[in-house]
Amino acid sequence: MTHATTLTPAEIGGIARRIDRPVVLVGLMGVGKSTVGRRLAAVLGTDFVDVDEEIERAADRTVSEIFAAHGEAYFRDGERRVIARLMEERHGVIATGGGAFVDPATRALILERGIAVWLDCDVETLVERTGRRDNRPLLRTGDPRAILADLKQQRGAFYAEAPIHVVTDNGPHGETVQHILEAIDAWL
Repeated sequence: MTHATTLTPAEIGGIARRIDRPVVLVGLMGVGKSTVGRRLAAVLGTDFVDVDEEIERAADRTVSEIFAAHGEAYFRDGERRVIARLMEERHGVIATGGGAFVDPATRALILERGIAVWLDCDVETLVERTGRRDNRPLLRTGDPRAILADLKQQRGAFYAEAPIHVVTDNGPHGETVQHILEAIDAWL
């Protein structure tokens, strides 16, 4: 997925000036929301916030510890409150956890107050990327490939509600950022 053209700094600046709300990255764990989000924020000249990092900072516990102690429903409720606060604070680029956009109230909030961008890739790429660290509570209960394939199938329709869909696969992060900017430009 290569493009013959690259956005110029002037074109990027024009897109950045038209963005009037947070860009919220959604998608499964391992699609690159945090890595690509940091790059996107840098290119746009704005800040980047990772929702899971904000939750961990506020709770002084890891996401895995919160899941283990209180369960997913408790975590999703706190996650929704954190996302609402981050959007209210008008952060530039926000990376959500993989399950955030599945929650109806969180999804409605993001669709109403943000620019939702679904980052997507194939299951094999997800398995390779998520295998690099052991901090994924949902992958500790069985075969990661099967779990990720199931999650992709279960959550796909929810992610598809995002108005912007960009496939990340194994291309360079800079290329993914270009695709996101082009898609936002076309959507605005």
